[in-house]
Amino acid sequence: MADFSPSPARMLLAVGETMAMVTPTTAVAVRGADAFRVEAGGAESNVAAHVAALGHHARWFSRLGDDPLGHRILDALAERGVDTSSVIIDRTGPTGLYVKDPGRGVHYYRRGSAASALAPADVDRVDFDGVDLLHVSGITAAISDSAALFLARLLERARDAGIPRSFDVNHRAPLWTIETAAPVLLELARDADVVFVGRDEAEALWGTSTAGAVRDLLHDVPELIVKDGDVGATAYADAGVVFEPALRVEVLEAVGAGDAFAGGYLAGRLSGHPVAQRLRSGHERAAQVLATTSDIPDEPSPAADRRRPTRQ
Repeated sequence: MADFSPSPARMLLAVGETMAMVTPTTAVAVRGADAFRVEAGGAESNVAAHVAALGHHARWFSRLGDDPLGHRILDALAERGVDTSSVIIDRTGPTGLYVKDPGRGVHYYRRGSAASALAPADVDRVDFDGVDLLHVSGITAAISDSAALFLARLLERARDAGIPRSFDVNHRAPLWTIETAAPVLLELARDADVVFVGRDEAEALWGTSTAGAVRDLLHDVPELIVKDGDVGATAYADAGVVFEPALRVEVLEAVGAGDAFAGGYLAGRLSGHPVAQRLRSGHERAAQVLATTSDIPDEPSPAADRRRPTRQ
């Protein structure tokens, strides 16, 4: 297991929609399940929770509905050690919801969610104080036109502030067509400092069938990580090309493993670890998630700032 203790804690800022996630307590189909749990589920906040669990500071920003699910999400992330103090509580839109059906995919109920109302003006409310790394995903660009504009402005502000920007392509087919998504996600990836993308995801979007072909397409990205499922992951960075095989694990549910990988990798980056160690840490976090129906393994995290977010 990777050791993060020698390095001083640094700050990750993760931005994007988080929904209430409903999942069976065991790896059985929703239709036949008797018991469920409700957790916070969002690509970016998942990454923040993993980074916090590995000893760094993590802050998450978005909009949530002023409803029980929204407040439950705030409580859950705070318990995970994530600072939610700048989150906007929106009185006009609900908190999104999704249901994990183990082995059968995910069902989303997010239309008109509070997060879909993210807009460029919200960027001024994002707390960049002390941030060492920004992490976002392509999901934000897909949930609404205003959220896409918000994401572009956020990345511009981070660049102007000299903050490295991490981008997980995270293509969600139900949200937009390949024809619409491909050029948008390619432009966002080319503008980032750290990029995560699945090999099969890149092939579906851009027709690149190998990690090397993805690198050729994103040749100017300083740090590119191409994930290839249970095969492993390849990083292209200043250290050259580094491949690290995935860990063998009995998979109960795959959803959330990509976020876990990104969280482990970015925690290693914040700690200043070599690329190979970052990849191993990513695989370790992903393996923990693959063995459960939850997006985040149950474990203690450092205490978070529990100030209440802003209502609007």
